[in-house]
Amino acid sequence: MAVLPIRITGNPVLHTRAAEVTDFGTELATLVADMYETMEAAPGVGLAAPQVGVSRRLFVFNWTDDEERLWRGVAINPELWVSPTPTGEADEQSESEGCLSIPGERFPLRRAELAILRGVDLHQTPFEITAEGWLARIFQHEFDHLDGVLYVDRLEHKHARAADKAIRKNGWGVPDLSWTPGVDDLEA
Repeated sequence: MAVLPIRITGNPVLHTRAAEVTDFGTELATLVADMYETMEAAPGVGLAAPQVGVSRRLFVFNWTDDEERLWRGVAINPELWVSPTPTGEADEQSESEGCLSIPGERFPLRRAELAILRGVDLHQTPFEITAEGWLARIFQHEFDHLDGVLYVDRLEHKHARAADKAIRKNGWGVPDLSWTPGVDDLEA
Protein backbone atom coordinates (compact mmCIF):
# COMPACT_ATOMS: atom_id res chain seq x y z
CA MET A 1 0.00 0.00 0.00
CA ALA A 2 1.05 3.56 -0.61
CA VAL A 3 0.01 7.07 0.29
CA LEU A 4 -0.89 8.80 -2.98
CA PRO A 5 -0.59 12.49 -3.87
CA ILE A 6 -3.94 14.31 -3.58
CA ARG A 7 -4.79 16.66 -6.44
CA ILE A 8 -5.57 20.27 -5.55
CA THR A 9 -8.40 22.26 -7.12
CA GLY A 10 -7.54 23.36 -10.64
CA ASN A 11 -6.35 19.95 -11.75
CA PRO A 12 -8.54 18.93 -14.73
CA VAL A 13 -9.26 15.46 -13.26
CA LEU A 14 -11.14 17.17 -10.41
CA HIS A 15 -13.36 19.16 -12.75
CA THR A 16 -14.37 16.40 -15.20
CA ARG A 17 -16.96 13.64 -14.88
CA ALA A 18 -15.19 10.36 -14.05
CA ALA A 19 -15.62 7.21 -16.17
CA GLU A 20 -17.36 4.05 -15.02
CA VAL A 21 -15.21 1.31 -13.51
CA THR A 22 -15.13 -1.68 -15.86
CA ASP A 23 -12.04 -3.61 -14.70
CA PHE A 24 -12.37 -5.21 -11.26
CA GLY A 25 -8.91 -6.79 -11.25
CA THR A 26 -5.90 -6.46 -8.98
CA GLU A 27 -5.14 -2.92 -10.18
CA LEU A 28 -8.49 -1.75 -8.78
CA ALA A 29 -7.91 -3.57 -5.48
CA THR A 30 -4.51 -1.89 -5.16
CA LEU A 31 -6.01 1.51 -5.94
CA VAL A 32 -8.69 1.07 -3.27
CA ALA A 33 -6.12 -0.05 -0.65
CA ASP A 34 -3.94 2.95 -1.50
CA MET A 35 -6.96 5.27 -1.28
CA TYR A 36 -7.80 3.99 2.22
CA GLU A 37 -4.21 4.56 3.31
CA THR A 38 -4.15 8.04 1.76
CA MET A 39 -7.49 9.01 3.34
CA GLU A 40 -6.31 7.87 6.76
CA ALA A 41 -2.95 9.65 6.44
CA ALA A 42 -4.58 12.94 5.41
CA PRO A 43 -6.72 12.45 7.65
CA GLY A 44 -10.14 12.47 6.00
CA VAL A 45 -13.50 10.72 6.14
CA GLY A 46 -13.81 10.18 2.39
CA LEU A 47 -11.69 10.17 -0.75
CA ALA A 48 -12.74 9.92 -4.38
CA ALA A 49 -10.58 8.42 -7.12
CA PRO A 50 -10.32 11.72 -9.06
CA GLN A 51 -8.67 13.25 -5.99
CA VAL A 52 -5.74 10.87 -6.47
CA GLY A 53 -5.65 11.50 -10.22
CA VAL A 54 -7.73 8.50 -11.33
CA SER A 55 -10.79 9.41 -13.39
CA ARG A 56 -12.97 6.50 -12.28
CA ARG A 57 -16.32 6.43 -10.47
CA LEU A 58 -15.40 5.20 -7.01
CA PHE A 59 -14.82 6.55 -3.54
CA VAL A 60 -13.86 5.25 -0.12
CA PHE A 61 -15.27 6.39 3.21
CA ASN A 62 -14.40 5.86 6.87
CA TRP A 63 -16.46 7.54 9.57
CA THR A 64 -17.70 6.65 13.05
CA ASP A 65 -21.13 7.95 14.02
CA ASP A 66 -22.31 9.16 17.44
CA GLU A 67 -23.35 5.62 18.36
CA GLU A 68 -19.76 4.43 17.70
CA ARG A 69 -20.81 2.54 14.57
CA LEU A 70 -18.05 2.45 11.98
CA TRP A 71 -19.07 3.24 8.40
CA ARG A 72 -16.20 2.09 6.21
CA GLY A 73 -16.36 0.97 2.62
CA VAL A 74 -15.85 1.54 -1.05
CA ALA A 75 -18.59 2.62 -3.44
CA ILE A 76 -17.89 1.67 -7.06
CA ASN A 77 -20.06 3.05 -9.87
CA PRO A 78 -22.40 4.51 -7.24
CA GLU A 79 -25.83 6.03 -7.61
CA LEU A 80 -27.08 8.55 -5.07
CA TRP A 81 -30.59 9.74 -4.22
CA VAL A 82 -31.07 12.61 -1.79
CA SER A 83 -33.95 14.31 -0.02
CA PRO A 84 -34.62 17.98 -0.81
CA THR A 85 -31.98 20.33 0.56
CA PRO A 86 -33.31 22.54 3.38
CA THR A 87 -33.72 26.23 2.56
CA GLY A 88 -31.97 29.05 4.35
CA GLU A 89 -28.38 29.88 5.12
CA ALA A 90 -25.94 27.16 6.09
CA ASP A 91 -24.84 27.13 9.72
CA GLU A 92 -21.14 28.01 9.94
CA GLN A 93 -20.56 25.58 12.81
CA SER A 94 -22.61 22.48 12.08
CA GLU A 95 -22.64 22.61 8.27
CA SER A 96 -19.04 23.51 7.45
CA GLU A 97 -17.16 21.14 5.16
CA GLY A 98 -13.56 20.68 4.23
CA CYS A 99 -12.02 18.90 1.28
CA LEU A 100 -8.67 17.20 0.83
CA SER A 101 -8.43 18.90 -2.58
CA ILE A 102 -8.75 22.33 -0.92
CA PRO A 103 -6.62 21.59 2.15
CA GLY A 104 -6.99 23.64 5.30
CA GLU A 105 -10.12 25.50 4.20
CA ARG A 106 -13.68 25.02 5.49
CA PHE A 107 -16.90 26.66 4.37
CA PRO A 108 -20.57 26.16 5.31
CA LEU A 109 -22.76 24.35 2.81
CA ARG A 110 -26.34 23.14 3.01
CA ARG A 111 -26.75 19.48 2.10
CA ALA A 112 -29.69 17.09 2.02
CA GLU A 113 -30.30 15.41 5.37
CA LEU A 114 -31.07 12.00 3.87
CA ALA A 115 -29.30 10.04 1.14
CA ILE A 116 -29.51 6.58 -0.35
CA LEU A 117 -26.24 5.26 -1.76
CA ARG A 118 -26.22 2.27 -4.10
CA GLY A 119 -23.12 0.78 -5.63
CA VAL A 120 -20.96 -2.30 -5.73
CA ASP A 121 -17.90 -3.28 -3.73
CA LEU A 122 -14.59 -4.73 -4.95
CA HIS A 123 -16.24 -8.12 -5.48
CA GLN A 124 -19.02 -6.49 -7.54
CA THR A 125 -21.50 -7.25 -4.76
CA PRO A 126 -24.32 -4.70 -4.81
CA PHE A 127 -25.16 -2.78 -1.64
CA GLU A 128 -27.46 -0.01 -0.49
CA ILE A 129 -26.96 2.32 2.47
CA THR A 130 -29.58 4.73 3.76
CA ALA A 131 -27.74 7.56 5.46
CA GLU A 132 -28.67 10.67 7.37
CA GLY A 133 -26.82 13.59 8.85
CA TRP A 134 -23.06 13.61 8.52
CA LEU A 135 -22.86 10.27 6.68
CA ALA A 136 -25.34 11.59 4.09
CA ARG A 137 -23.12 14.68 3.76
CA ILE A 138 -20.01 12.52 3.20
CA PHE A 139 -21.76 10.55 0.47
CA GLN A 140 -22.95 13.72 -1.28
CA HIS A 141 -19.50 15.31 -1.07
CA GLU A 142 -17.68 12.27 -2.47
CA PHE A 143 -20.32 11.58 -5.13
CA ASP A 144 -19.95 15.18 -6.35
CA HIS A 145 -16.25 14.51 -6.97
CA LEU A 146 -17.24 11.78 -9.44
CA ASP A 147 -19.18 14.36 -11.45
CA GLY A 148 -16.33 16.90 -11.41
CA VAL A 149 -17.96 19.08 -8.76
CA LEU A 150 -16.12 20.38 -5.68
CA TYR A 151 -18.07 21.52 -2.64
CA VAL A 152 -16.89 25.10 -3.19
CA ASP A 153 -18.76 25.02 -6.52
CA ARG A 154 -21.99 24.74 -4.49
CA LEU A 155 -21.36 27.50 -1.93
CA GLU A 156 -23.64 30.49 -1.40
CA HIS A 157 -22.28 33.69 -2.98
CA LYS A 158 -20.57 35.18 0.10
CA HIS A 159 -18.85 31.90 0.94
CA ALA A 160 -18.00 31.26 -2.71
CA ARG A 161 -16.18 34.61 -2.79
CA ALA A 162 -14.23 33.68 0.35
CA ALA A 163 -13.35 30.28 -1.15
CA ASP A 164 -12.18 31.89 -4.41
CA LYS A 165 -10.02 34.30 -2.41
CA ALA A 166 -8.47 31.44 -0.40
CA ILE A 167 -7.79 29.46 -3.59
CA ARG A 168 -6.06 32.45 -5.23
CA LYS A 169 -4.12 33.27 -2.03
CA ASN A 170 -2.73 29.71 -1.93
CA GLY A 171 -1.81 29.76 -5.63
CA TRP A 172 -4.27 26.97 -6.41
CA GLY A 173 -6.71 26.75 -9.28
CA VAL A 174 -4.05 25.73 -11.80
CA PRO A 175 -3.26 22.27 -13.23
CA ASP A 176 -0.74 19.84 -11.75
CA LEU A 177 -0.77 20.85 -8.09
CA SER A 178 -0.94 18.16 -5.43
CA TRP A 179 0.08 17.39 -1.87
CA THR A 180 1.04 14.14 -0.20
CA PRO A 181 -0.15 13.42 3.34
CA GLY A 182 2.76 12.77 5.67
CA VAL A 183 5.17 14.48 3.26
CA ASP A 184 3.83 17.97 2.63
CA ASP A 185 2.99 20.35 5.44
CA LEU A 186 -0.70 20.77 4.59
CA GLU A 187 -3.73 19.82 6.66
CA ALA A 188 -7.20 19.15 5.34
